[in-house]
Amino acid sequence: MPSALLPGDPVPADGRLPQQAAVAQGTRNFGAYVHVPYCRVRCGYCDFNTYTAKELGNTSRSHYASEVCDEISFSARALDDSGIKPRQLSTVFFGGGTPTILPATDLAQMLAKLRETFGIVAGAEITTEANPDSVDRKYLQTLKDAGFTRVSFGMQSAVPEVLQVLDRTHTPERVPQVVAWAKEAGLETSVDLIYGAPGETLEQWRRSVEAALACDPHHISAYALIVEPGTKLAAQIARGEYQQPDDDLHAEMYELADQEFAAAGYSWYEISNWSKTLDTRSRHNLAYWQGHDWWGYGPGAHSHVGGVRWWNVKHPRAYADRIAQGISPGFAREVLDAETRRVEQVLLETRIADGLPQSRLTASESRRVAELIANGLVDPVSALQHKRIVPTLRGRLLADTVVATLLAS
Repeated sequence: MPSALLPGDPVPADGRLPQQAAVAQGTRNFGAYVHVPYCRVRCGYCDFNTYTAKELGNTSRSHYASEVCDEISFSARALDDSGIKPRQLSTVFFGGGTPTILPATDLAQMLAKLRETFGIVAGAEITTEANPDSVDRKYLQTLKDAGFTRVSFGMQSAVPEVLQVLDRTHTPERVPQVVAWAKEAGLETSVDLIYGAPGETLEQWRRSVEAALACDPHHISAYALIVEPGTKLAAQIARGEYQQPDDDLHAEMYELADQEFAAAGYSWYEISNWSKTLDTRSRHNLAYWQGHDWWGYGPGAHSHVGGVRWWNVKHPRAYADRIAQGISPGFAREVLDAETRRVEQVLLETRIADGLPQSRLTASESRRVAELIANGLVDPVSALQHKRIVPTLRGRLLADTVVATLLAS
């Protein structure tokens, strides 16, 4: 969730959505994203909407759970006023920031409010992100007892020097410990890795991959480091303290990870995500890639319902003020037309192993599939027999080329 707010149309004070949001609502799942914008330390590479205690000044986070609960009540009224029929939540995801910087009882309170307000389908996926040094065995058991089913740990690296570059505060030894505690509590586990930090070698990355696999999590994510403008890391690179990450090395690191994960029994299902089974894929993230509906709660949170997308004011104080007034915390919104939505489907569904149905392509775009096959970017069996665009390993590395080729004017 990038910190910069985009321009758009104003969001009405009552949060009511345009008629488009109600069209074909029964064909889409409904989820909830809860943004917790607090961190103990801001990582140098992070461009998300997060705040440390020093940055917040006198703004307290002790009332945050109550504020989110008020937005949950507000959202139910807004959906009802918009003609959106009640739908139970298929997935819930707490992200940040560091959600687990709050007491476990706060996360339980917000989840209970979602359940009370919307209901949660049987077998729903309910996830929170966590830093390895922000939880202990008791905390994780409290999450499980509250109804959480999954925890995603920000491992990033198993190499102390790389963690230092990334400004991460945990030690490598902490990760297997918290993963084991989560499993003891009956939670599914995921670990998140970042590759391509300045100065990181291929062998150091191999150590991180092997350490992640040694934890035997249900799911692994591996993201290439992107140096975002305005971050501490961008400034360090500009001053010459670090070198800009190398794209060729990124590609080697990705290939190494994919090979090692596959050998250990993990299958890729999205460019940066691997899972042990179909059941342990992140259903919440798949909902984003497949264009389902979700309401995002908290400062800077983004929402999407039926092609209407909006985003909240980003500062916790501004958010709290609007919630206290009983008005929408939405900063701006946009209504996507049919062609924009189709193009976004091409962008997103060519990233996943389920693939993009060729029926969503125009006639001219469909003719370019042969070019992608010839260049080794999409799987020929999927394209020719099943009429779905599924990227090969090379296609995953050159995802932008796949999309650019399909959408070329």
